[in-house]
Amino acid sequence: MLRFVTEPQSLIQSAFRPALEPVLTPAMSSSTALQTVTLGPQGPTVPALGIGTWAWGDSVFWAYGKDYGEADLRGAFDAAIAAGITLFDTAEIYGFGESERLLGRFVQGSDGPVALATKYFPLPWRMNGQAVADALTASLRRLQQPTVDLYQVHWPFDFLMGQRELMAALAQEVKQGRIRAVGVSNYSAQQMVTAHQYLAAWGVPLAVNQVQYSLLHRAIESNGVLVTAKQLRVTILAYCPLAQGLLTGKYTIHSDRQPTGARRISPKFSRNGLVKIELVIKTLGAIAQTHSKTPAQVALNWLIGQNHVVPIPGAKNAHQAQQNAGALGWTLTPEEKAQLSRVTQSWL
Repeated sequence: MLRFVTEPQSLIQSAFRPALEPVLTPAMSSSTALQTVTLGPQGPTVPALGIGTWAWGDSVFWAYGKDYGEADLRGAFDAAIAAGITLFDTAEIYGFGESERLLGRFVQGSDGPVALATKYFPLPWRMNGQAVADALTASLRRLQQPTVDLYQVHWPFDFLMGQRELMAALAQEVKQGRIRAVGVSNYSAQQMVTAHQYLAAWGVPLAVNQVQYSLLHRAIESNGVLVTAKQLRVTILAYCPLAQGLLTGKYTIHSDRQPTGARRISPKFSRNGLVKIELVIKTLGAIAQTHSKTPAQVALNWLIGQNHVVPIPGAKNAHQAQQNAGALGWTLTPEEKAQLSRVTQSWL
């Protein structure tokens, strides 16, 4: 497994040397030139596109065990690795640990480089730093790894343990070598600044804020999260970058195709919901045709073009993983980016 070393440094205090902004640089994979991104100031260098594994082992929201199974997911993992997509994001609550267990088995059978990210959930009964250490130990056991490349706080909940103590516990795990980079998830701009300051007191940078971001969910552009992340040199990991499949073009008012799992009852997939996004889907389709790409690849490429953003779409089989990889290696024109921004203004 490829390992990374993070040099502690603050991004906003003069006591630390300045960091470079995250940049996209070319790196060669076995099959194609691959863009890479450094998470935070000097965290892990990963592909500019990852794989989110919420659906891996989850039979509540998704349909694991019914519409797809472990063999399909192994195919997705192998196809992603073959395409140079080596960043996998999971969490202890995905499938109640099953997502981590699946990833752990898949990584053991892989000879290539893999970067693993997982998340700690701040449950009410987790009252002190030892709870963080215990949760990390359990995740590492399921992943079958001695360290994790990125460890994130899943939600900014404050129960019996506040953010200062939580960030101190995470910083101590960095010092002990069990975490290579620290991230947060679903944090507001101010919550991100606070977490950054608490970590900086330990000489540890905040590398990531993982938030929902897509052409149909652009709130971070208007609520201060995106601009603050850029100021702090914090990388955005964009979950649900295809809006749970709405941006793939598979679901339209002209198709009878229905989503699986809990998405069936979501109003976004109703006829009225699909009418609202019809212009967006048509625009994606037209741009995709120009580049010989799919609408999903265009939607992911738009996110990659934000520079500080790494989308992590899901993949439940090899075909979906291969399709995701097609978002890399090319660039939308400024006019196309502007057009997509115009037709999705309602989702700011």
